[in-house]
Parts: sequence; C-alpha cells; structure tokens
Amino acid sequence: MKPILTALAALTLMATAAPAFAQNAGQIARVRDGASCPGCNLFQASFGGLEARGLNLSGSRLRQADLSLAVMNRTRFTNTDMRDVDAYGAVFSSSNFSGANLTNASFVGAYLEGSNFSRATLEGTNFSGAQLARATGLTQSQLNRACGDSSTTLPSGLRIPAC
Repeated sequence: MKPILTALAALTLMATAAPAFAQNAGQIARVRDGASCPGCNLFQASFGGLEARGLNLSGSRLRQADLSLAVMNRTRFTNTDMRDVDAYGAVFSSSNFSGANLTNASFVGAYLEGSNFSRATLEGTNFSGAQLARATGLTQSQLNRACGDSSTTLPSGLRIPAC
C-alpha cells in the first residue's frame, strides 16, 4: 500500500508542477511590445520578424522559440535556454549569448557580428551562412560541436565542421 501512495503522491506533484513548464502568454506579449523580460518563460514563443533592441532576456527560457528574421541588436541572452531555437536570417549584432545553451539551435544566415559567445553551449548549433567574423568568446572547442558551411564567416584562425 505504501508504494502505491508514494507513486500517487509523486504523480500529483508532477501534475501540479506541469504548468510551470508552459509558456507565459503575458511575458511573451511584453517582449513582443519591446520590453525586457529577464528570467521569463518564453517557451515556444513566436518572435519571428520582431524588431527590438537592447532587451534583457537573461536567464529566460526561449527553448523552441521562433526568432527567424528578428532584429534584436544588443540583446542580452546571458545564461538563457535557447535549445532548438529557429533564428533563420535573424540579426543579433553585438548581442550577448555568454553562458547560453544553444544546443540544436539554427542560426542559418544570421548576422552575429560583435556578439559574445563566452561559455555558450553550441552542441549541434547550425551556423550555415552566418556572419560571425567579429564575434567574441568563440573557441575552437565550441565550434567543433557546431556546424556551418562554406559561407559561414568566423573570427580569424577558427574553423567549423560542415553540416
């Protein structure tokens, strides 16, 4: 009987905790209106085509968000969960991705000049056609886990495996 009660208690706890993982519509609307939102839950948000500059989204959950064709210059993505983000053709000039988890993110054709990638996780990140020549904080070890193509521009001395 005790194992059954323990299992029921665990299931109840998981069921009540589940909404914490859902996106927060109010927080997403604030960002769409151009407001900063550090630590926010922006899971699967659609920010495609958004034009906002200087936002602070540090520590936010942007996992599986659509940032394609967004222009978000000087935005702080420090320690942000950006796994599986689609940022096709986006512009992130001088943005800060330090400590961000960019696992399996797609930055195909993105403009990332002047952006900081110190301690960022780039496992499976696609930088095909991305412009990173003046990006900072990139290491060869990080790039060995990412991929790109012949049109990917990188800081001098660094290379990226083909996708």
